[in-house]
Amino acid sequence: MILGSTLDAIGNTPLVRLRHTVPDGAAQVLVKLEGGNPTGSYKDRMALAIIEGAERRGVLRPGRRVVEYTGGSTGSSLAFICAVKGYPLTLVSSDAFAAEKLRTMRVFGADLVVVPSDEGRITPDLFVRMRAEVDRIIERDDAFWTDQFNNTDALDGYAVLGQEILEQAAGTTLDVFCAAVGTGGMLVGVGQAIRPKVARIVALEPASSPMLTAGYGGPHRVEGTATGTIPPLLTPNTYDDARAIEESQARQLVKPLARRDGIFAGTSSAVNILGAIQLATELTPAQTVVTVAADTGLKYLSGDLYS
Repeated sequence: MILGSTLDAIGNTPLVRLRHTVPDGAAQVLVKLEGGNPTGSYKDRMALAIIEGAERRGVLRPGRRVVEYTGGSTGSSLAFICAVKGYPLTLVSSDAFAAEKLRTMRVFGADLVVVPSDEGRITPDLFVRMRAEVDRIIERDDAFWTDQFNNTDALDGYAVLGQEILEQAAGTTLDVFCAAVGTGGMLVGVGQAIRPKVARIVALEPASSPMLTAGYGGPHRVEGTATGTIPPLLTPNTYDDARAIEESQARQLVKPLARRDGIFAGTSSAVNILGAIQLATELTPAQTVVTVAADTGLKYLSGDLYS
């Protein structure tokens, strides 16, 4: 089948079973491999839904500049969507995030503002300073801010991901869905789609920034997660409980995932999969935990994750 646009290549990613990195006697773990999207990230779904939602409402007209602050994957995805649709784009990011992501934004033609970090760490203050840059750009250029932390159009894009999981896992009882929280959009959007079929939805976060589980943020290096606040999209009725996952253990998992199960993933994906494995050990072999590999490890090769 010939697709009419690269935008039509978003979605329909595979759902696979972990064979080797799940302990004996645990529940089975299914992983949705989102690295198959055009920019190698599930954020393609969100970016397309946000831009097309704004188009439908008439708030984004041809030629109007788009702006967002981003830890990387959202920026890459927005740059891809805006390139195809012809919108000028300014992205605010930081040197705390993978160099591959910053380069990808520029490759797709986005203007990039890089806010310096505290020694490469992701801290709550970093997001405050990035947001201030966005406000300046909105005032200067009358830009349309996609506002990923509050934009409910994102949930439409992620609901499709949830529907795909249900279709691909047809005939299998799904007991738990878990995923790390950044904007909260993916957990909420998928959760809304699968809630009738899944008994429990678990939010994950790095243990060094346990806002959901302990009420405070902190520095970490899990890109795309844990901004030091509870995101507005993540209301109490959208998930059942939260778990803090040790970042160091997730980082140790990336090579076994690649070498034993063939899953080449980044840090947030490793947090998701480690959380799923930990949950699986609390269940029986007849049960199932589902999670998402958010992107591809190709985005992290210049850093120390795979060194």
